Amino acid sequence: MPQFVIDLTNEVFRLWNQFNWLPKWAVISIIVVVFTLIGWTANYMVFAILRLIARKRDQFWQRALERARIQLGTMVMIMAMGLAVTVSPLSVEMSILVRRTLLVAFLLAMGWTLASLVGTGAQAQLKRYDTEDDANTHARKRVTQTRILRRVLQVLIMLVFAGLALLTIPGVRQWGLSLLASAGVVGIVAGLALQPFLANLIAGIQIATAQPIRIDDAVVVEGQWGRVEEITSTYVVVKLWDWRRIVVPLTYFIQTPFENWTRMDTRLLAPAFLWVDYEAPIDRLRTKLEEIVQQSIHWDGDVVSLVVFDITERTAKVRCTASARNASSAFDLKCEIREKMLAFMRDECPEALPRDRVDLDQVETKSRTGRSVDLAG
Repeated sequence: MPQFVIDLTNEVFRLWNQFNWLPKWAVISIIVVVFTLIGWTANYMVFAILRLIARKRDQFWQRALERARIQLGTMVMIMAMGLAVTVSPLSVEMSILVRRTLLVAFLLAMGWTLASLVGTGAQAQLKRYDTEDDANTHARKRVTQTRILRRVLQVLIMLVFAGLALLTIPGVRQWGLSLLASAGVVGIVAGLALQPFLANLIAGIQIATAQPIRIDDAVVVEGQWGRVEEITSTYVVVKLWDWRRIVVPLTYFIQTPFENWTRMDTRLLAPAFLWVDYEAPIDRLRTKLEEIVQQSIHWDGDVVSLVVFDITERTAKVRCTASARNASSAFDLKCEIREKMLAFMRDECPEALPRDRVDLDQVETKSRTGRSVDLAG
């Protein structure tokens, strides 16, 4: 124990001897109140000084100071109460119990403070990037890394300090050491219970570094198209095209193949298929497609083409292709091409519409043959 604490304890007992008419509980209450007031005053003065210093700093330090004010104030008050309990005339058993409780609270408050500072740093980093621009893949990459690493670091910090807090309690410390040293059923169950959490935690680190997905990426998951709305430390939320949400674990994007339409670039091709008759004028259809695409607000001005993709026994399959700046524009452009090409074939180019053909000579021959057979019968 530090010498100043011993001297302070001796001074408290000397004063108590002078005021021996005071009961023990009153002395303890006075000491706790006095030290709490001293701690509150010191905390207020320190934060006033830090505020003056932070005014000349950037926004990060100002936000960090405001965000950590409650946590640091809590730590100062715990230290003041711990010092008050140490110098007060409590019994040895009660003093040890209270100090251990305050130590657990102090460690948890310290972990809370560090986790809060990590969150403040991540928030300041996120404000540097603009994700509204569809082509800003670098910004979305950094935002995804920052959000995932922030959650992973916060979870690790809280786990570490929670473990340190449990180590201060003898009973829990002995149980934890015996659990780690044994290879019994409890250890196996605990390991199996922690396996999904640890697997997702490691998958989160892999996603943050390898970047298979990012915030606002257009992906196809379980046959559903949507955008990555949120990435947590254990799961990913994908907002589907009809505003539903599908929640999948992080390990899904490490272990299962999926489509990412915006992995390297947001630009996409919008293929629209049409079935036309053999006599369809392909050149006229190609010219009309170029006219439709050039007038569309969804086209990015790059790719436009029309080719005969396949031929069946009755129709020809035509593929109309155009490029768009992102997945949403590609979908809208695809629908617009279908609608306007269909209207063009219906109103101006009916020979392009699929139709069935009948050979009238064969039908007449069959009818005559049937008639002669009936007469013979």
